[in-house]
Amino acid sequence: MRLWSAGRRPVRLRLTLVYSGLFLAAGAALLAVTYGLVAQSLASTTPTAAVSKATQYVDQALRACKAENLHPAAMAKCENVAEQTLNGVSKASEDYQRSQTLAHLLDYSLAALAALVVTSGWLGWIVAGRALRPVHAITAAARRASEENLSERIALAGPDDELKELADTFDAMLARLDAAFASQRRFVANASHELRTPLTVMRTAIDVTLAKPGRTPAQLEAMAVEVRHAVDRAEALIEALLTLARSDRGAGPRERLDVAVLAEDALDAAAPAIRAHPVTVQAALQPATALGDPVLVERLVTNLIDNAIRHNVPDGWVQVETGTRDGMAFIDVANGGPLIPAELVPSLFEPFRRLSERSGSADGTGLGLSIVRSVAIAHCGQATARHLPAGGLEVSVWLPGYAG
Repeated sequence: MRLWSAGRRPVRLRLTLVYSGLFLAAGAALLAVTYGLVAQSLASTTPTAAVSKATQYVDQALRACKAENLHPAAMAKCENVAEQTLNGVSKASEDYQRSQTLAHLLDYSLAALAALVVTSGWLGWIVAGRALRPVHAITAAARRASEENLSERIALAGPDDELKELADTFDAMLARLDAAFASQRRFVANASHELRTPLTVMRTAIDVTLAKPGRTPAQLEAMAVEVRHAVDRAEALIEALLTLARSDRGAGPRERLDVAVLAEDALDAAAPAIRAHPVTVQAALQPATALGDPVLVERLVTNLIDNAIRHNVPDGWVQVETGTRDGMAFIDVANGGPLIPAELVPSLFEPFRRLSERSGSADGTGLGLSIVRSVAIAHCGQATARHLPAGGLEVSVWLPGYAG
């Protein structure tokens, strides 16, 4: 097994070298301090054995001088020579023993330091391997992860430290990716089904009409009307898909706009639908200046109002409110209708999500609220919905206000 390849230094090796280097530096500093203290201590210590031998030698020399009955001056000279000899022997013995002691101390210390550095390197390699084990688990999970296999998790156990936080973050990222890919697969499947429906309607209308032996102009005109209706439905769906894809990529050029003005224009454009259902509209439009993409925000407001009118009951009601609060521009759109279970409300923002409890036309694309949420997120805003106790739905969208 190769520990590293050319030009690549594993983190484990680098950590081991760092551990060994720090231990070597600390050991060298301790050795230097110990060597200095021992050398200073030895400098003030005279070896007892050497002094004893030198004293015996001097005593013998002095006795020999006294035995010869020397002149006082010669006797003083003899004593002086004996004293110098004693000092010389003591100094030489002291220097020799000091150098020998320090040499042995240095040799043994260096040998011990070398052995400890090797041991610390081995222990550092083991400790680094244990410390990096979670990283290896994360790497292995990342290698196993793919679009078809995002369900596996690291689930790292152990103390709540940085490595566990990294593993938990990676697990959360895998969960988000898994949810995103699952949502994308559902979206593609639903989009294919929704696009296939108008094509099937057109093909059926054409085949049925052409299968009649004696086709009348009225039958051909009815077929054309049915095909035109299916084409309009397909066109609306494709336009909604393109808008959703654009908002998912993020907002385009942003400029100052008033959500209240866009809501008023959307209500004017929806006047025929309001009369056709009919529903009662109550609008409280206060200035709501925001910074955003005019095309996307206009579609957001239009979808909110169209959704409230479409999914309503006969003689129902719609309430539209705009304004600013806490530096954010908001629009609230509420409508009457049947009671919606609270646990199903968040799913209304999913693409092609329709609830059988909601009444209204079946001509919708099922992308209205999905586009609303996507546009809000693209503008760093948020979209929320809540069911009303008496029945119906209220959708609130918050967009960053215009500060300049």
